[in-house]
Amino acid sequence: MTVSPTRHDAADVQPRDATPLDGARRVVVLGATGTIGRATVRALLGRGHEVVAIVRPRATGDATRSLGGAQVRQADVTDPASLARDGFRGERFDAVVSCLASRTGAPDDAWAIDHRAQRHALQAAQAAGVGHFVLLSAICVQKPLLAFQHAKLAFERELVDSGLRYSIVRPTAFFKSLSGQVERVRRGKPFLVFGDGTLTACKPIADEDLADYLAGCLDDPASFDRVLPIGGPGPAITPREQGEALFALLGRPPRFKPVPVALLDAIVGVLGTAGRVVPALAAKAEFARIGRYYATESMLVLDPATGRYDADATPSTGTRTLFDHYAALLRGEATTELGDHAVF
Repeated sequence: MTVSPTRHDAADVQPRDATPLDGARRVVVLGATGTIGRATVRALLGRGHEVVAIVRPRATGDATRSLGGAQVRQADVTDPASLARDGFRGERFDAVVSCLASRTGAPDDAWAIDHRAQRHALQAAQAAGVGHFVLLSAICVQKPLLAFQHAKLAFERELVDSGLRYSIVRPTAFFKSLSGQVERVRRGKPFLVFGDGTLTACKPIADEDLADYLAGCLDDPASFDRVLPIGGPGPAITPREQGEALFALLGRPPRFKPVPVALLDAIVGVLGTAGRVVPALAAKAEFARIGRYYATESMLVLDPATGRYDADATPSTGTRTLFDHYAALLRGEATTELGDHAVF
């Protein structure tokens, strides 16, 4: 797989003009009811595109009502016949933006969604005459140790080899994955950190900023046929800095409680051994491995020559910071849908 790791010489991405360069397009959005999917639908509609949002057959009314302005179609992305019949319906489309992602990261779920469902979407896109496939991936696939990372990489390779124009977007940490401790700190509890809280760093990105970036890939030639790491605005921040900012917003002195990484290692070891006998525990072992990964690996561009994460090489976009989000949460002006991969 030969791809450019990034399309930017500088680490900051200038905001894009919201006006499409080549006019409105017909765009299919997959994974449209997720937090990033909903924001991406809004971003595409804001740019004047016609959007068909494909949702799972049992999607609730609340989920579909959030897609106002888009044509909503129910289809099973794990069933290629349903996706073609109920989703694409034999019509022509200009682009696909796929925000599909497994909910848990468990091996069966990961290969079913992050690989096979994406493959079904690619095949349907080719049949529909799609010229551009924008894929929401993840920056953690740079160092693949987990099932969902291998599944995502396998599909990335298939997309690159498909002959379609592609834009593979690998964002850093989402706000929702870093907001799980807001309530516990508000209640007077300490902020939990692994080690001393400086083991990792990331450039968190807001849903709206990532959605705008995904939508902009359709119009920006520098995004074509590229793998695109992207983070939010400002410098990389550590968990300790996240905690310090949260306490400052509350007007309290910071309090931290360290959690030894060895504790995670022990949990992974016990569950991994037990999982060889009890299948249900094998899944729990994978969740523990996911937790350990996020506790010890930075969500930044990885320098393959040194094996180190490089904040300066990680591009930034958008205007909203994680600390803006924390402030909005504390004021009651925002809510957070915690993901399955939130460590806390």
